[in-house]
Amino acid sequence: MWRLSGFGDEIAADLGVQLDVLGRAGIGALELRGVWGKNVLALSDGEVDRVAAALTQRGITVSAIASPIGKIGIGDDLAPQLEALRRALDLAARLGAPYVRVFSFYLPPGDDPGRHRGPVLDRLARLVQEAEGAPVTLLHENERGIYGDVPARCRDLLAAIDSPKLRAVWDAANFVQCGVRPFTGGYAALRPFLAYVHVKDARLGSGQVMPVGVGGEEAARGIPSINGILSSRDEKGV
Repeated sequence: MWRLSGFGDEIAADLGVQLDVLGRAGIGALELRGVWGKNVLALSDGEVDRVAAALTQRGITVSAIASPIGKIGIGDDLAPQLEALRRALDLAARLGAPYVRVFSFYLPPGDDPGRHRGPVLDRLARLVQEAEGAPVTLLHENERGIYGDVPARCRDLLAAIDSPKLRAVWDAANFVQCGVRPFTGGYAALRPFLAYVHVKDARLGSGQVMPVGVGGEEAARGIPSINGILSSRDEKGV
């Protein structure tokens, strides 16, 4: 069963405006990344209460906590990231979000990614371990410059950790920005791990992000033309 949601902070900083636009578009869920100019993890408890009240009033749910966890260098201190994840898990529980987004750490430019495989897996496994016992699934998003930026390395880390607490976000445009034709270059390999899809297009070559259906056959061909997110707890629906 598909659920359609959107990044509200790409609409406006104000939560009320975000929810107004989502409501007019018939979108019943918000991927919470930022409100009032703050990242979701920087919100105070009082601000989280305000978010929860506004969502309840509008009948809008939270599809995921769109955290930046893992968007640090592979050599940076992990302890603050673990603390941030504890906050993200708390927010997910308070707001009823089934997912928390994470990344697999930026690598030094020009380095062989294989040299960093062990540390990446160790760190990501620590994040997964932290999420054990919480009714939340971590979603690894492919992003240019991190270890899991191309399909082969995404599959490598997901298969190596092999936990139902870690699933994949499919972001076709991000793959295009890495020079990958996503559907011919990785969909079959990642399909068993997919739990969430970002509906976004990009042009192969320039990497320019485009509205869905405009970037070309390299990206989100065949997915409904809307700039948003398709998500599903039922992986068979992806």
